[in-house]
Amino acid sequence: MKIGSLEHRDAFCSHFEQTYIDYDPETLPWPVLDDAALHRLRQVPFWEEVFYAERRAGAIVAAFTATVTDPVLKAALALQGEEETRHANLIRVMRDRYGLDAPERPIEDLGSNIETSFKDFGFGECLDSFVGFGLFKIAWQSEFLPKEIMQIFSTLMYEETRHIVFFINWMAYTEARRGWLARAASPLVSMRYYLRAVRRMARMARRGKEANDGKTLAAIQVSTFLDDFNFRRFLEDCYSENSRRMSVFDQELLRPSFLPQLTDVALKALRLWGRRAEVETRPGPLPPLYGAYPSRAAVRRSEEVS
Repeated sequence: MKIGSLEHRDAFCSHFEQTYIDYDPETLPWPVLDDAALHRLRQVPFWEEVFYAERRAGAIVAAFTATVTDPVLKAALALQGEEETRHANLIRVMRDRYGLDAPERPIEDLGSNIETSFKDFGFGECLDSFVGFGLFKIAWQSEFLPKEIMQIFSTLMYEETRHIVFFINWMAYTEARRGWLARAASPLVSMRYYLRAVRRMARMARRGKEANDGKTLAAIQVSTFLDDFNFRRFLEDCYSENSRRMSVFDQELLRPSFLPQLTDVALKALRLWGRRAEVETRPGPLPPLYGAYPSRAAVRRSEEVS
């Protein structure tokens, strides 16, 4: 399949639509949490930032969708906008149900160039998801929260994986349609946007720290989550979980490659540096790939693999 062809466009758009999961955040089986679990959930310092980011994501995707004339791309983008808005609604439901500290602050200006804002958002999701895969695996295996609520979060993880696969293919399709110069500059463009995403993540961490009296994730009494934390093993978790999650998608579709390649290089250097100190694989079951409420296409794919 030629990248930039109409066949490519139809493939990544139809895949995105076919793997859509239909659910209402209000009617999800939210569990009753005991005092210890409720305390851990409330102590996580970034709920306000996550709530704001999801609300802003929905606004960015909706605004960008309005500028797109291609009907196939427009329909897929509109669906993503609905999912981003649903993510924000899910956080709102969870906030109200469990008493999380996540006020609904006004959304800042989306920027003068909405396509640039959409790209910033897309590369930011790639970075957030790569790190989030590792964190979610650790949280799942350490039983940081009851499985009932982690199952709900697992559906969000699957949707985020779909989003970044769709975005990477949209980016490649768009650049290919703009000619050889845009294709040649693609690695530099990706580098630029990833650096912007890293700076954004750093700003979010600072805001979260300020909003929570200087508390960070490592200082909120979540010892079961960070027990025996090792940076190299964390990178291993991010890398392996990214590979595992990407493996369930159509092999003809592109996947994010910049961060996995960079992490692969870093891990090889760390293994060489600490070759006498092997890092054991984290024990325990892995989180579900398709979430708690998989789409029909995901169920078929799972059956094919098994």
